[in-house]
Amino acid sequence: MTTEPTPQRCRIVLVAPHAASAEELATRLGKALSGGDVASVLLPAYDVDETLFQIFAETAVPVIQNAGAAAIIVGNTQIAGRVKADGLHVEGPVADIAANIERFSPRLIVGTGNIKNRHTALEIGEAQPDYVLFGKIGADTKPEAHPRNVELADWWASMIEIPCIIQAGNSLESIPDAVSTGAEFVALGAAIFGGTDPESAIREANRLLDKHAPRFEE
Repeated sequence: MTTEPTPQRCRIVLVAPHAASAEELATRLGKALSGGDVASVLLPAYDVDETLFQIFAETAVPVIQNAGAAAIIVGNTQIAGRVKADGLHVEGPVADIAANIERFSPRLIVGTGNIKNRHTALEIGEAQPDYVLFGKIGADTKPEAHPRNVELADWWASMIEIPCIIQAGNSLESIPDAVSTGAEFVALGAAIFGGTDPESAIREANRLLDKHAPRFEE
């Protein structure tokens, strides 16, 4: 007698918003994370300098981790170590990405994004990152997911075992189309923080994932 594997549906990767202070960032993240399941949170520096970014990260990382999500620092290996983050998101030349994967994995989750074509995606895949993100952090400025990201995620998910994240649009209505690609994760930023109630937005995003997302066998 065999037991059927437990299905695991597509999950949210939350992209932290711009904030005027570390306290504001922690508050907004805390509200969102109280709304339901979130796999991980990407913490970009946006336009703040390294000193201020570290303060932001020191405040935000415990909030994220206490909610059961993985805290992933975008683009700064030193701060990722100092604040005891769970992961590191790095972009740039393939050789640099590969070097960071070799240096920090498996101690940290190491992933990358802003991949614009299949050739680059396959080159990065040879370095065995923990995930690839099809999308550019902060570029979710339209209601729908970018068609290129949809095409790349659909292609990748159908043939590559490395998990992928597809960036949705700035509307929760983009979730069904985004996750129909078979991506294991969906990145949500503006769709959650563009309104006044991130907790309810996360709750609704999870409802849509339960309703529409493909399911993956463990």
